Amino acid sequence: MAKEFSYEIVEEIGVLSQNSRGWQKELNLVSWNGNPPKFDLRDWAPDHEKMGKGVTLSNDEFEALKKLLLSM
Repeated sequence: MAKEFSYEIVEEIGVLSQNSRGWQKELNLVSWNGNPPKFDLRDWAPDHEKMGKGVTLSNDEFEALKKLLLSM
C-alpha cells in the first residue's frame, strides 16, 4: 500500500537538463510533508505533478557538497 505524502516546491533554483519527453532534472527547495524545506535534486514532469527518484539534502549536506565540488 502506497503511503501518501505532500510536497511544496518552495523555490525553483535551476534546471540541469531536459529529456525528449520534457522531464527536467531540477534543483529546488522542497518542503516534504510540511517539514522545513530541503535542497532536492530529481527529475520532474513538466507540470510538477510527477517526479522521479532523487536526492534530498539538508543545509549542512548541501554545504558539504558545494565544498567538494569547488575543490575539484
